[in-house]
Amino acid sequence: MSQPITVDIPHKHGREAVRARLDKGVGKIAAMFPGGAVAEHRWEGDTLHFTVTAMGQRVASRLDLFDDRVHAVIDLPPFLALFADKIRAKLAKDGPSLLK
Repeated sequence: MSQPITVDIPHKHGREAVRARLDKGVGKIAAMFPGGAVAEHRWEGDTLHFTVTAMGQRVASRLDLFDDRVHAVIDLPPFLALFADKIRAKLAKDGPSLLK
């Protein structure tokens, strides 16, 4: 397995507000992957675990919620690792709009 993608997305909202926005926008996160769709998602404390299916692959992901940022960790399978730089750039660019 390749190195996971990690991105910190800053925010200035309370945890509950960000949590609600992430619940509503989890489908938009999947759209950052080529042909992506959310297969499942669940909260464990302040961590949102979700699985995206993209191009026949399953991508395990998590978002750790902090007071000032969301820390995203995306574990790409080898095939999708070819798109790692594009996915990282898209998440860094479009991620903050999910929290607005």
